[in-house]
Amino acid sequence: MSAEQQGALLLKRQLKELTKNPTEGFSAGLIDDDNLFKWELMVVGPPDTFYEGGLFKAHLYFPKEYPQRPPKMRFISDFWHPNVHKDGEVCISILHEPGEDKFGYERASERWLPIHTVESILMSVISMISDPNDESPANVDAAKEWREDYYGIFKKKVKACVKKSQDDLIS
Repeated sequence: MSAEQQGALLLKRQLKELTKNPTEGFSAGLIDDDNLFKWELMVVGPPDTFYEGGLFKAHLYFPKEYPQRPPKMRFISDFWHPNVHKDGEVCISILHEPGEDKFGYERASERWLPIHTVESILMSVISMISDPNDESPANVDAAKEWREDYYGIFKKKVKACVKKSQDDLIS
């Protein structure tokens, strides 16, 4: 069996498990039933955060070498956050290639490991949403606002994303 077939089998099993036992905070499915390597997610804004009430669409793209290499995650919905690039790509340690970080920011144990599942990735993303790492931001502007004007401009921009995510569901 090829690595790609093994990855597809693993993804099929994880999808089945998530469908049978949904995890609070997100839902997951395939973008296209014929491709196990591209998933669509709906991430619920965590309670007691500015993101609460938001339903944010995201995609998870798995490489053919999954689970040896990490997937990429991108918010399709507008998402203002220190650890999400302006194009929507999520930047967290467990989605970084395995091994040592050449910049020394992360330990190898914090980076991608083949034992991670879609569920563990999404639990990490939900945790990241609630508790950003502003030491190593993907969106420098959002990190600056998060530090300097949390209840002002940062909150206003996040609330606009929440409202847009709700409006997008209706339309």
